[in-house]
Amino acid sequence: MTDLPPNTQNPENATNDVAQELLVKLRQKQGNWVEWGVAIAYLQKAGYKPQDIFEATGFEPIQQNQVIVGSQVYNSLEKFGASEAARSHYTARGSDVLYELRSLTHEDRATTAELAFIHKLDLEEARDVAKAIKDYSYFPVLPEGFSAHPGDAIAYQTWKLARQYSDLQERSRLIAKGLRFAHTQTARQKIEELLIDFTVTQKRPVPTLPFYRLESEEELPRILPVVGKLPLKPEDLKAVPIVTQLEPFRLVKFTGEQAWVPLPGWQVLLAAEDPVVIIASNDRLPNQIHNQPMPVLVVVDRAQREWDVSSYFVIENTAGELDFQWFETAPEIPLLGKIIVIVRPKKILDEDFTKDAWQIDE
Repeated sequence: MTDLPPNTQNPENATNDVAQELLVKLRQKQGNWVEWGVAIAYLQKAGYKPQDIFEATGFEPIQQNQVIVGSQVYNSLEKFGASEAARSHYTARGSDVLYELRSLTHEDRATTAELAFIHKLDLEEARDVAKAIKDYSYFPVLPEGFSAHPGDAIAYQTWKLARQYSDLQERSRLIAKGLRFAHTQTARQKIEELLIDFTVTQKRPVPTLPFYRLESEEELPRILPVVGKLPLKPEDLKAVPIVTQLEPFRLVKFTGEQAWVPLPGWQVLLAAEDPVVIIASNDRLPNQIHNQPMPVLVVVDRAQREWDVSSYFVIENTAGELDFQWFETAPEIPLLGKIIVIVRPKKILDEDFTKDAWQIDE
């Protein structure tokens, strides 16, 4: 292992002495994983690159991301009343399980972590549970017979899925899962009704997300600032701000609040009435499972706010933040725009940039 080079980007935020103390702690695995996540987040926010931290400590970039986000979810357990037994359990293990709860509200993180602890859920089960609870949060009015408890949220999802199967074995498996998690007696009764009601409801296919990928250098144009039309003065030339280009999409920024990003003239973009771009990580997209986060550009047409079953939309979630969602039926919450394009970055030989932590709370 090597020492971390001095931080030349933000010397006022973290002295090299503090950084070296954190490195020793990480290198020797002192403390628990929650403390490791806090230490790594401190170093990254101070300007140190994940690759430098890896070389100095042995924590791979993807592992850094997991413990950082997991430690943030753990903080929600402390703030929102998770039991002492659950907190004790998660200080020793379970960063991967807590990582899967990152998209939930802080309160739901705590209650879901408690549920995962009680039922001894593994990584895959925690991911499914988190998705079920997040989808459940979009109901303006709770489904009949089901409460706001995360256990009832899972019970509702299994009740809904079970009604879509005619295969008795799969139907029975889902009923058993629903009874396992149901928190209220009314939710149990709703699921038990499926033991004698064999009506099958039609299952709507989930639409495919509109992914595009930038394939060639020519598809990544260079955006240049315009000084103006002659005649011009030297002051006009000096007044043009310095443009900074950010990879992997060549997003352009300058002094001020505005920023632009170049995209090819695809027909779907030319036809859009009011397109805007949201920078996100692919693990924030619905119905997507990825081994590691990767940046994507989500193009949203704000003019398209009418629901249709074959599209994904931008909404405001219960935490007051923008989120992406597909709705099987017309929702009762406002739609803020339709997702028309999701752009993956051009494939390059050096993909270290994809290993950064994309889900870090402020």
